[in-house]
Amino acid sequence: MITVYNTLGRTLETFEPLQPGRVGMYVCGPTVQSPPHIGHGRSAVAFDVIRRYLIWRGLEVRFVQNITDVDDKIIARAAQLDISTETLVKDISERFLTSYRQLGVMDPDVAPAATRHVPEMIDLIDRLTDQGLAYPSGGDVYFRVRRFDGYGALSGRKVDQLRTGVRIEPGIDKEDPLDFALWKGAKSGEPSWPSPWGEGRPGWHIECSAMSAKYLGLPFDIHAGGADLIFPHHENEIAQSEGASGGLFARYWLHNGMVNLGGEKLSKSTGHIIDLAEAIDHYSGPVLRLFFLRAAYRSPIEYSEAALTDARAGLERLRSFARRGRSAGGPDQEVLDRFVTAMDDDFNTSVGLGVLFEAVREGNTRLDQGEEAGSILAAVLEIAEVLGIDLGTGGLDDLTRALLEVAHRYGVGEGSAEQMMEQLLATRTASRQARDWATADAIRDDLAQIDIVIEDSADGTRWYRR
Repeated sequence: MITVYNTLGRTLETFEPLQPGRVGMYVCGPTVQSPPHIGHGRSAVAFDVIRRYLIWRGLEVRFVQNITDVDDKIIARAAQLDISTETLVKDISERFLTSYRQLGVMDPDVAPAATRHVPEMIDLIDRLTDQGLAYPSGGDVYFRVRRFDGYGALSGRKVDQLRTGVRIEPGIDKEDPLDFALWKGAKSGEPSWPSPWGEGRPGWHIECSAMSAKYLGLPFDIHAGGADLIFPHHENEIAQSEGASGGLFARYWLHNGMVNLGGEKLSKSTGHIIDLAEAIDHYSGPVLRLFFLRAAYRSPIEYSEAALTDARAGLERLRSFARRGRSAGGPDQEVLDRFVTAMDDDFNTSVGLGVLFEAVREGNTRLDQGEEAGSILAAVLEIAEVLGIDLGTGGLDDLTRALLEVAHRYGVGEGSAEQMMEQLLATRTASRQARDWATADAIRDDLAQIDIVIEDSADGTRWYRR
């Protein structure tokens, strides 16, 4: 029985899909005004694992994640760079996709872009105005917050206690400072579309309401995103969607915790960010993924060199065991049962990883004692697949497998056999030039253990397999 922490109500609930065996899941995607940062990676991995686990448990998951490609920040950034919004959106969207794939994140089943769904947004706004929940003013259209009785249920905020500020901007054409924009009148040089209220563009919140309803219907099972989206974005989505439909919008609301650096939240809004692509280049996608999974998805996580170094060592322990053993028979059911118990408790990857590493320790002990560990390896491989952890065992020949272990020992990056040998020889040459004979000899001896001979001559160093 899977239980999830539902932000709406702030309780742990049994997960029961609306349609038995099928799950509709919508995750708020990126606003593509600048390259992804480490927080985007954490969120992407968190919900990718939840998706993978639900599939592994036998559920059919329809996973929708939007792209916000029209927004004040996108327009401002494009103007700053003196490029079109289309050029900026294309470039940044490709960067997100590349980084997510390097993290092992599966592509969405549907990835709707906001600019391709403006008619659906206009229709939704039209319904809200007909019901008196929205009103046009000065070319804009605003939602009447105080007309929606349930406003604040998700975030726990009371309307009478809300104050105007950074996240709720007052406007001279609003009836109430708390009202938020559904439609923004066109400004010179900005993207715009025709509407019953004049040329303009949709507000941010209405985009997700319209696209989630189109691809999942109402209500759907899971709406997810970062904890920073609870208010006002997700609160406003509920008000719009439920105000227009008169029924439930989403049944379970899941939110991932933030990534911190020195106790301070990483985000675009604060300018306190770590570029995701650079982090992947430095540590690798699988290492970052393992780092993210070491904390339960709702918990904040502290980004540090020590934590990433530890994750790298952990990944190598997993890969080393995968290279040592030989999968035989079915997976160890007791190991899988412990993993299910961990993950059924609100997708607790922290405990789930603990099960994985305990299995690796037990498997290594058996192998060290000359015993068979095939069923444990089979369980490790299956769990790693569910968690999306790349153990680097697929499609490798014997030489590449053997070289991986030597390469990691000397801090050499993964690649083809030729690439790793080139780097190992370069490391050995540098050691010899520095008169670090111990390291140079150790590299030679370790390569000899896997039947690779290296010969030094006046023309350089060559290598061959014995």
